Formats: sequence, structure tokens, C-alpha cells
Amino acid sequence: MSSPMSRRNSCRGGICGNRASSECHVRRRGSSCSYFSSGAPSEDFSVSLSQPIFTITLRFLLAIDLWLSKRLGVCACEESPWGSIRPLVRLVELSGHAIPWLVGTLYTLLRGETVVEQEIMLNLALALLLDLLLVRAVKTLVRRRRPAQSRSDILSTFFVERYSFPSGHATRAAMCARFLLAQLVDTASMRLLVLAWAALVSLSRLLLARHYVTDVGFGLAMGYCQYSLVERLWVTWDCLQDLLLMRLGERLNRI
Repeated sequence: MSSPMSRRNSCRGGICGNRASSECHVRRRGSSCSYFSSGAPSEDFSVSLSQPIFTITLRFLLAIDLWLSKRLGVCACEESPWGSIRPLVRLVELSGHAIPWLVGTLYTLLRGETVVEQEIMLNLALALLLDLLLVRAVKTLVRRRRPAQSRSDILSTFFVERYSFPSGHATRAAMCARFLLAQLVDTASMRLLVLAWAALVSLSRLLLARHYVTDVGFGLAMGYCQYSLVERLWVTWDCLQDLLLMRLGERLNRI
């Protein structure tokens, strides 16, 4: 027959075991989202007074960038504070991807009824290709790593690029928004809708913890400037026909 003291010890042991198991369960749930876990690797922004003022300022700004990016990444994984709206945010993210824009532009180019429509779609396709090349060049040059992604997000492992700066979605959203406002959209309501779409696409990259704040900010500025380059290099339908006829004539002369 067990004594009262042994019963108390067994009861205390059971309570402690339940608490330990619950704490372990909470830790495991929290660790599934690497972006918010305390053990996630963080960048070193330590400074000393012996460093130049430019280095100290740069490290200070990068620390603010990292802190603000973590605060905004509320949809980084299912266990995040706003994890319930993560599918909706990912749908907004998909609307700014390069593949749907290229496919839609080429389809509209082939199905265009007038020369003006085909000319606009042709330049939009060239602008999208230019955006991909410029973003790839800057990313390869800077080589900034992306924020820590959720380990449960399997799709990001295959479809998310390695480098972060600048945000390709942000550059594409800014360039396409300015292109649409200048060439296709003429009503105030549609202009507001296009601007809201560009802002939501850029914001989705921060909510999903795909990029840092500076990546998105520089991407928006870069995309805005890209349209100015597209305007300078605008290809007219007559110019394209003359170029093709010139190439064809050169080949015929060689034959």
C-alpha cells in the first residue's frame, strides 16, 4: 500500500511531465516557422567606434531593415500571426509572377485585332524580358541572401530564387503599372485599381517574408525607371517590319 508522500511525488511527477510535454510541443510548433524562431540565423550588425562613419550608418540602416522586415513577415508560415490569410496573399503574389504576364502578353499579341494593339503588346513583352534580364544581373552582382523561409513551404524550395536584392515582383509591378497607366488605362477607377494591385503585390513579398524592405523599395524604384527606358527603346510595328525585311534581303543577297 503506497504512502501519502509517494502519492504526492507521483502526482507532482505527472504534472511536471505534462508541463514538459506541452512545452516541448509548443517549441516544436514554433520552430516549424524558421522566420520567427529564436534559433534562426541572424546577421551580425555589431559596430565599433573605430569603423568609418559610412560603415556605421550602413550597418545601422541594415539593422533597421532586418527588424522592420521581421515585423512585417506576418504570413511567413501557417503558424504566423496572420497565417490564416496566407493562401490569399500567395494568390496576390502569383498575380505578379513573370510567367502569367508573359503568357498573357503573348496570347494578346497573337490575338490582337489592330496594329496598335499588337504594337503595345509587343513592347510589353519586350519590357518584361528586359525586366527579367536587369533583375537577374543586379541579383547576380549583389548576391544578397533571402530571409529565412518556412521549412513547411515546399513550393518555395523549388520556385523561389536564391538571391533577394532587388525584388523581381516589385520591379515588375511598378513597370507594368506605369506601362498600363500610360498605354491602356484611361479611367480614374482603373488607374486606382492598377496602383492598388502594384502596392499589394509588393506588400505580399514582405508579408510572406520573401524579401527585405530595401529589396522591395529598390525594386519599385528600379521598375519605375525601367519604363522610361522602354519608352526610349519603343519598337513600332513599321520599324519591326522594316528590320525584318532588311534581314531577309541580306540573307537573299548572300544566297
